Amino acid sequence: MTTHHPPIVEREVRIDARPEIVFQFFVDPARMARWLGPATTLDARPGGVIQLGVSGVHGGSGQFVVVDPPRRVVYTWGWDEPNHPIPPGSTRVEFDLTPDGDGTILRFRHLELPADAVDDHTVGWTYYLDRLAVVAGGGDPGPDTMMPAKSA
Repeated sequence: MTTHHPPIVEREVRIDARPEIVFQFFVDPARMARWLGPATTLDARPGGVIQLGVSGVHGGSGQFVVVDPPRRVVYTWGWDEPNHPIPPGSTRVEFDLTPDGDGTILRFRHLELPADAVDDHTVGWTYYLDRLAVVAGGGDPGPDTMMPAKSA
C-alpha cells in the first residue's frame, strides 16, 4: 500500500532570542520588512489580512488563521501575480516557537503547495528563515539578494 504524503516544506531553526522577541517579527510590519519584505497590510489577528512584497517586489497575500503570542502564528498564503499556480490564500504557513534556554526553537511548515513548487519554496524559506535568525538575534542580515527585482 502506497501512502500519499502531501507536499510540504519543513524546517527547524534555533534563534538566539526569546520567543517574545521572535514573535514580533511575524506581527510587526517594520520587523517583518527586515527579514522577509515590506508588508502593505499586516492585520495580525485571526481573519486579518497579510499582504507583503517578498524581497520587496514579489507580492503575496493571505489571512491570519492563528495568532497566539508568543507561541504560534499561522496564515494562509499565495502569490498575487495573475495566473500564478499558487493563488492568494491557497497554502498554509505555520510558525511554532518553543523556548530553548535564552533562545527559541522555531518549527516551520508550509503546507498545501503544488508538488512542483516544493523545491523552490524550500530554497526560498531556507534563505528567509536564515535571515530571520540573524535579525531576531540582533544581527544585520544584509541586503535581500534572493529574488531578482521585477522588470519594468
